Amino acid sequence: MSVFPHLDALKEKAAALPAFPGVYLYKDGRGRVIYVGKAKSLRDRVRSYFLEDKLADAKTGTLLSEARDIDYIAVANEKEALALENNLIKQRQPRYNVLLRDDKTYPYIKLTRERFPRVYVTRRLRKDGSTYYGPYFPGNLAHRIVRFIHRYFRIPSCRVDLTRNHPRPCLEYHIQRCWGPCVAGLTTDAVYGRAVADVRAFLEGRHTDLIRDLRHRMQAAAEEMEFEQAAALRDLIATVDELKERQRVAAVEGRDIDIFGVHAEPPLVAVNLFHVRNGRVVDRREFYWENVDQFEKREFLSSLLMQIYLDAQYVPSLIHVPVDFDDRDVIEELLSERRKRKVVIATPQRGSKRAMLDLVETNARHGFEQRFRVMKPSSKAIMDALVDALNLSAPPERIECFDISHIQGSDTVASMVVWENGRMKKGDYRKFIIKTVDGIDDFSSMREAVTRRYRRLQDEQKPFPGLILIDGGVGQLHATVEALEALGIINQSVAAIAKREEIIYVAGQEDEPVYLDRFSPVLHLMQKVRDEAHRFAVAFHRKRRGSRRLKSVLLEIPGVGEKTARRLLRTLGSLNRIETSSLDDLQKVVGQVQAERIHRFFAGRNGAAGT
Repeated sequence: MSVFPHLDALKEKAAALPAFPGVYLYKDGRGRVIYVGKAKSLRDRVRSYFLEDKLADAKTGTLLSEARDIDYIAVANEKEALALENNLIKQRQPRYNVLLRDDKTYPYIKLTRERFPRVYVTRRLRKDGSTYYGPYFPGNLAHRIVRFIHRYFRIPSCRVDLTRNHPRPCLEYHIQRCWGPCVAGLTTDAVYGRAVADVRAFLEGRHTDLIRDLRHRMQAAAEEMEFEQAAALRDLIATVDELKERQRVAAVEGRDIDIFGVHAEPPLVAVNLFHVRNGRVVDRREFYWENVDQFEKREFLSSLLMQIYLDAQYVPSLIHVPVDFDDRDVIEELLSERRKRKVVIATPQRGSKRAMLDLVETNARHGFEQRFRVMKPSSKAIMDALVDALNLSAPPERIECFDISHIQGSDTVASMVVWENGRMKKGDYRKFIIKTVDGIDDFSSMREAVTRRYRRLQDEQKPFPGLILIDGGVGQLHATVEALEALGIINQSVAAIAKREEIIYVAGQEDEPVYLDRFSPVLHLMQKVRDEAHRFAVAFHRKRRGSRRLKSVLLEIPGVGEKTARRLLRTLGSLNRIETSSLDDLQKVVGQVQAERIHRFFAGRNGAAGT
């Protein structure tokens, strides 16, 4: 008799599977996929699950206790099976597979396909006709290159609508970091097109061609006595030439290697991945899992490498892993085909390569301790993670966060709280009574609060925060960006964090929402600031609503107006104190006639209440 009553039916299905390469799917009683696996022979692989030693294995036993059906997809070869398994794991997210979470993607530079192309830093490639360059290591390198493009080639990264003319250019034009395509007459298609061609040559690494063309233009400008333009071209030639020399030196210093380190205490697992480019460690990635109950390092690494590299735009020539695994040859072949050059997966045993692998394993262990032993990461580590998660150009020293509060559209207020250099700065908090919005309209309310705040900063010529954070979703984010653009403020870092889902949207890349896991210190920081803005807004709203309610009672008294009501509440503090005050106490606040009216009003109300 079977260990589980339903196993006989599963065995029959396994015996009927074809002896082809493919992917098999275990499903539970509701038809949900709970495990995806690959096989050279579907029949042999799935039948092996029902051998006695396999049934005794905790992972297999748990899987089969839930499984009620087996499905399969046959493919031509083992490489196709690997690729299909990877895609199905990402699509279905089966609970018994290792799922790659909290992965950070590296930035690319996007050159758009418009009449006046622009450059952006992005982390997602799309089939939108744009040209993408990268990825760039470390992450802030892409931002540095884009700033270089602004400065020397004057191609912008703004979000201004270039399909229509605007009355005046922004600051970027005036400081000569943009050609001003948003305003008619400031540039021409020819001038702008030549700048775009230079950017394209620069990003494609055709530095020799670019320098040659720049020299011709410099000489032509000098011959026409346009010495200022010739000097600008001379400086640009020197800068590009310096960059070219740096890259030439770096290219002979070493190979591109990715090195994996793993530390596991099931069900918790931590992985560190070091990126070595041109012989130097340029960045590190961290991955964490909380539910890997049955951990087998070889199987784990096989699945992890497939999920990381199969859809990656760049694959290094060499990958170092702590242990060898069964699918290594097939994955090497598959990644070599994608890279169009040979990829080697190796496990160094001695020398400097083994020492480097041990170092990455040590970092994985430290990451595990920091993550799961509740060790607080450093402020610098949190800021670096924030820059990476939100695709910022620099760590924000100051964050200003806004929230809106009301009840059914009444007494709408906004709050602004400030986080600066690691702590909340309560002295800089601000409150806003929304004046131009009637009814429920959080977007317009946010637009008003943001406009008032940053118009004042403009008028006072004070610095802007490194990041504006909004309590809300995409609608509130767009309202904020619209308010800033109306003030002529562009390229300001703005993000929104939605309640409940805790999804983060970043201005300019709303279609690439940021999902952070619940352990992320970046998420904790943003939640802390967002929750403080919410608390401050709600407290202000309650106080304002309570004050209005108290005033409404006092305004029922003949002869008591707004000013008198405010004076009474400010001096005596509450409606109860006013109600129980003696005539003499009331006369100290207001005149004798008003004091008598107030005293008589409450005496009559209390008498009516007592009958």
